[in-house]
Amino acid sequence: MGDQENAKKTGDAAHGKASEGQTRQQTMWGGRFGAGPSAVMQEINASIGFDKRLYAEDIAGSMAHADMLAATGIISAADRDAIHKGLGQVKAEIEAGEFTFDPALEDIHMHVESRLREIVGDAGARLHTARSRNDQVATDFRLWCRGAVDRFDGLYADFIHTLLDVAEAHAATLMPGFTHLQTAQPVTLGHHIMAYAEMAFRDRARLADCRARLNESPLGAAALAGTGFPIDRHMTAAALEFDRPMANSLDAVSSRDFALELMAALSIASTHLSRLADEIVLWATPAFGFLTLSDSFSTGSSIMPQKRNPDAAELVRAKVGRIAGALSGLMMVMKGLPLAYSKDMQEDKEPVFQAVDDFELCLVAMTGMMADFRPNPDAMRNAAGQGFSTATDLADWLVRELKMPFRDAHHVTGAIVKLAENQKCDLAALPLVDMQSAEPKITEAVFDVLSVEASVASRTSFGGTAPDNVRAQIGAAREKLTAWEKPTVTESKQ
Repeated sequence: MGDQENAKKTGDAAHGKASEGQTRQQTMWGGRFGAGPSAVMQEINASIGFDKRLYAEDIAGSMAHADMLAATGIISAADRDAIHKGLGQVKAEIEAGEFTFDPALEDIHMHVESRLREIVGDAGARLHTARSRNDQVATDFRLWCRGAVDRFDGLYADFIHTLLDVAEAHAATLMPGFTHLQTAQPVTLGHHIMAYAEMAFRDRARLADCRARLNESPLGAAALAGTGFPIDRHMTAAALEFDRPMANSLDAVSSRDFALELMAALSIASTHLSRLADEIVLWATPAFGFLTLSDSFSTGSSIMPQKRNPDAAELVRAKVGRIAGALSGLMMVMKGLPLAYSKDMQEDKEPVFQAVDDFELCLVAMTGMMADFRPNPDAMRNAAGQGFSTATDLADWLVRELKMPFRDAHHVTGAIVKLAENQKCDLAALPLVDMQSAEPKITEAVFDVLSVEASVASRTSFGGTAPDNVRAQIGAAREKLTAWEKPTVTESKQ
């Protein structure tokens, strides 16, 4: 009997809490409704489980809005001060883990406003004047995405610096260059790594471009049509460090292309990280033997004690599917929505949050793996000479020294490669007499271009793999990094 009574008390308490939440909810928006939502409706409608991540942005936006309302005479200075004090307390409670989240209050906006009103009374109820949850969430989400881009900018600086350090240390380290995963021509490891540095520069630039376009303020667009109150949208935009308010109220509340653009940039960037991760996986295999994995970024096997698995690289390679999937998913959410706001757009934040988290982890992990990079130069040098990798150098020599048309030189070189293949030797070891059987005018001087070292050293065209070229590329990249990170005159005054 005691257990039944306890269960009844527990059920009554739960019902009381739910009723209290529904009462607070109806206070927020329920004047039109005679009853609260069903349990299923409440479950599908609530977003607080994920959008509570926007609490700092929501509070920052509310503070800016309160300042503007007071400056334009819509609320009193006393109300503004009470709102600021109350919002500060709400933020402190959330960050201390003392804040109670209730699904009945749906989202972070209603949670903050409800608690604010509990703290400061009617002043808190005046905060929502001249705004809507539509422009509020759009503002919060833009602020959050902007913060993510700013974090990535710093992480990309670290990543590129790390790539440049590796490239500089191995500007002359020989390795095979591949096409179709077949040995093509010799290159240097530094040149190979610099290809990824170039990709990283572009990825960083894409994110900067994305930031420039997203940095407009929706706040003050209200539900969709603007407001009749004498608000100052330029004031709130400046307070939140937006470049300007958005020009069209319908666009302000209904557009999510800023999130799509962020996801597109991250999808491309994660593809680049995945390609580098895949090379780490390949190079760490005994078949390649180009690098040795450290303990920091590898794991073992539960059954095979000899194994050292490149799990960190494999997971970076895999997460591109999640990130690109987030882009695809959000595009499907947005593709058929008429203007302006629809509740479908509540589904925008979870995939973006997850993709940003995944990408941030990948970028940090890849930076760590490259800082821990331990190549095996001997294995790379041996592989660089395999597969007749200097055949193009032979063809170029025929063109340059014998004035032979390139297509003819290509044909002669193919015949010489076949001779070397039959004799199971590389081109540099094939006797001159055998080469002359394919082309009588070939001289001893041809051997000057057939070594891997000579091949690499000859590639002096702009962007080529010659070690001095690679060092010049690295120097230019370091200057570019320095220029990027140096504050402008305007920034330094702020």
